[in-house]
Amino acid sequence: MTAQDSTLGDTDDKIFVGKGDEQAWLTLALANRHGLVTGATGTGKTVSLQVMAEGFARAGVPVFAADIKGDLSGISEVGEAKDFIVKRASEMGLKFQPDQFSTVFWDVFGEQGHPVRATVTEMGPLLLARMLDLNDVQEGVLNVAFRVADDNGLTLIDMKDLRALLDAIVPEAGKKGADAEESPLTDIKKEAQGFGNVTKATVGTIQRQLLVLENQGGTKFFGEPALTLKDFMKTDRDGRGMINILVADKLLQSPRLYATFLLWMLSELFEELPEAGDLPKPKLVFFFDEAHLLFNDAPKALLDKIEQVVRLIRSKGVGVYFVTQNPIDVPDRVLGQLGNRVQHALRAFTPRDQKAVAAAAQTFRPNPKLDTAKVIMELGKGEALVSFLEGNGTPTMVERVMIRPPSARIGPITPEERKAIMDASPVKGKYDTAVDSESAYEMLQKRIAGTAATADGTSDGSGGGILGQIGSIVGTIFGTNVKRGRLSTGQVIARDVTRSVTNQVIGGLAANVGKSIGGQLGGSIGRTLVRGALGGLLRR
Repeated sequence: MTAQDSTLGDTDDKIFVGKGDEQAWLTLALANRHGLVTGATGTGKTVSLQVMAEGFARAGVPVFAADIKGDLSGISEVGEAKDFIVKRASEMGLKFQPDQFSTVFWDVFGEQGHPVRATVTEMGPLLLARMLDLNDVQEGVLNVAFRVADDNGLTLIDMKDLRALLDAIVPEAGKKGADAEESPLTDIKKEAQGFGNVTKATVGTIQRQLLVLENQGGTKFFGEPALTLKDFMKTDRDGRGMINILVADKLLQSPRLYATFLLWMLSELFEELPEAGDLPKPKLVFFFDEAHLLFNDAPKALLDKIEQVVRLIRSKGVGVYFVTQNPIDVPDRVLGQLGNRVQHALRAFTPRDQKAVAAAAQTFRPNPKLDTAKVIMELGKGEALVSFLEGNGTPTMVERVMIRPPSARIGPITPEERKAIMDASPVKGKYDTAVDSESAYEMLQKRIAGTAATADGTSDGSGGGILGQIGSIVGTIFGTNVKRGRLSTGQVIARDVTRSVTNQVIGGLAANVGKSIGGQLGGSIGRTLVRGALGGLLRR
């Protein structure tokens, strides 16, 4: 399209959003400067979100959006030419033409969409601590656990891996005599203590918080195959952007899991995508509904990281649009990064509401024709105050507009329609079956089992896999894996030498066998891991 389309209203470089005294256009080249959609419940935020998502998809821009109530799912089905829709389109000079958009449904619980998973290692300690609501001391111990895992090639894929690791770093109770057998995990425990005081009580608290997360369904989120974010950034056969919808009605019942999951996705995009500079249109647009959950009770350190990611991710070609009820739900430092604004009605019944109205009015570039604060309280359903960035990157004067009607269906789809879409999904079968790869839990279990077997003198050389076999062979050479009574001084020295040599041999071998351990993350064994701004694993 090279000029305005009388059917859709869009052009090659702009999305037509609404019309009042002036037309409201969202410029694609400035869409990565982020945005904010606010308004009270029932004022039309979801419709505004759908209109923008449709416009991005038509322009070939993939979209990701969290669907809290299920209403956004209708974007996948053909719209209906209902009287009020046709009338509104006609009033704007548009000819309504029903349309539908290629959609992929995702669901952390795997019930109404393809499962979405991440590994514990990829999530990292900072976001996991936020998910678990840990205090500073507990977060410090979690950081120690991740450092020990990274240093020892212990890949953390699911919750049982993290539990096994936390058990492994708990210090041994009391002091043992010189002749007492050491725990097979002594070196891990010593390394953990070397980073700080790791206590049994603190580890126990973290374990209890993990149980809370498991009860909320967190076990379904951690595992493999882990999500490949490039699957969000696809176009369909017609060159339109795919619309990825996260089914979040059940997920929202666990607000921290919901907010941390979306923040993890944002941080992954930030870390994985290359610098792109200023593009004619974004690579991906990310709608973050119920955005206040991201900032509620977030510590300053996390807010600093969020601000950093939001500020810098635009250079990766990603636009982030926060959707919430009040502008004051978003910290000022982040609010200042959101250049494209759609403000639906607010009601000023309480002092906090009045503050929200005043704050919303002050965020817009004034229009001499409008009393912005007054208009915010007068807006009808489907109306909004709009200010988008224009050519030189400055916001337009605020305008009161009627939001154009979506082309696709307004409202939820049926279970049968959802099933048909999932059956034809481009990622069907890729994520639907969980895989339990060998990882930290299995590796630690083999280490313990291998030591127990050699202590009894009953090992057949197969305990603990390849590493266990090497340990058994070397132990046999030195004669230290045979059951015996009290060790003499010479035998103690031989045992220590054996363990030292065995650990060196095994450490050298681990890098070679790493690719067969830990599934997708196996290649990280035997090398230093690097973590990004929000603590997530950088894939190198």
